[in-house]
Amino acid sequence: MPDSGGSRAQRAHIPTTGTGADDRPLPHGDAGALSVDPAAPQVTAPAGLPGPTAKATRRTGLLVTMVLGGLTALPPLSMDMYLPALPAVTDSLSAPAATIQLTLTACLAGMALGQLVVGPMSDRWGRRKPLLLGMVVYVLATAICALAPTAELLIGFRLLQGLAGAAGIVIARAVVRDLYDGVEMARFFSTLMLISGVAPVIAPVIGGQVLRITDWRGIFVVLTVVGIVLTLVVWKWLHETLPPADRHTGGVADALRTMRGLLADRVFTGYMVAGGLAFAVLFAYIAASPFVVQEIYGASPQTFSLLFGLNSIGLITVGQINGKLLVGRISLDKVLGFGLAVIVLAAVALLLMTTGVFGEVGLVPVAAGLFVLMSAMGLAMPNTNAQALMRTKHAAGSASALLGTSSFLIGAVASPLVGIAGEDTAVPMALVQVVCAVAAVACFLLLCRPWQRAGREAGGL
Repeated sequence: MPDSGGSRAQRAHIPTTGTGADDRPLPHGDAGALSVDPAAPQVTAPAGLPGPTAKATRRTGLLVTMVLGGLTALPPLSMDMYLPALPAVTDSLSAPAATIQLTLTACLAGMALGQLVVGPMSDRWGRRKPLLLGMVVYVLATAICALAPTAELLIGFRLLQGLAGAAGIVIARAVVRDLYDGVEMARFFSTLMLISGVAPVIAPVIGGQVLRITDWRGIFVVLTVVGIVLTLVVWKWLHETLPPADRHTGGVADALRTMRGLLADRVFTGYMVAGGLAFAVLFAYIAASPFVVQEIYGASPQTFSLLFGLNSIGLITVGQINGKLLVGRISLDKVLGFGLAVIVLAAVALLLMTTGVFGEVGLVPVAAGLFVLMSAMGLAMPNTNAQALMRTKHAAGSASALLGTSSFLIGAVASPLVGIAGEDTAVPMALVQVVCAVAAVACFLLLCRPWQRAGREAGGL
């Protein structure tokens, strides 16, 4: 397992503190830009002059964090701003709820398949070009969603929106792998969770407020503007992090061989599938909660938005406890195992409540169960990503693509299942969550086998 004594940038001179690969300077003009410029001449400071100041280092690190955080925030923005409008879209397009839920499934499936393509592309051509291309297509697809006259066209363009938006997801993770290793990588993923976690806090609230002044189409207009701003930010401040010497030169066959090799790694596959199943638990909540909270328990769109934001705050808070207090003090596997166990318990409690074992329950107990479940995601999600990516030094894009694709595909399968019994019961949501949570624990124990690696590390192997 890679060491945890700091970031790869600190050990390999990847530029988070003002220098490029092999101590080469960042290009002039963007003081905070994140870049690798292999063609730049090597420049060394005269003896006695100080290196980059702590202030400059902090500024560069902050820019990196904000840009990558914006990219990882795009998926929850695309999903969660739209959630309060689902019942309104159902009425506007005269389509059943199960059909409108397919607009979520299509976007999620697009993000899954898109990552599978963009990840290997970024390993071959670098991170910047595929990312910018994806962002431009995302903006165009989102703008067209605002004009879709039928549910079928909306589903189609949501699929294209997801395919293009996948670039931000997969390349953000690959950039983190370019820059960090070990415990530092796990901490950075927790920091990204803080930033990207703000999106689900504010997105449903924004969506609910947009619905006060316009209809659901206005939500896609707002998303289009967000996409344009993020594209400009990426174009100006996020430069290349993968030097040409580290890129793969093979074609499709080489990319497939790389992915096959990653999947042959039992431990990597275990973390990948466990993380995907945990994400399915989360997405079952995302897909079902607008109908559960608003239709079954009678809450307004604004109340739903506030509850959704509260759950997201729980996820953010626990994620920061993970990154700031637990990582580096307790093994990632122990923290991950605890998080998965809490998710299972919360899902079982929700199933018991929704099936009437405790009698007639109101919104408050169900909301409390969902809060615990969402908060525990702050322990599961960053640590599955970190543990999996620690095993992939030279194929970060492909590994990130597999991680993202598995998560989104499993989530896309779980999404329509939560509405299979109609809009009048929350039992399918809770049942899907229990099954996926238990399966995640099984994958973690049977494939990752954390006790074996803990024993080898204790024995000095």
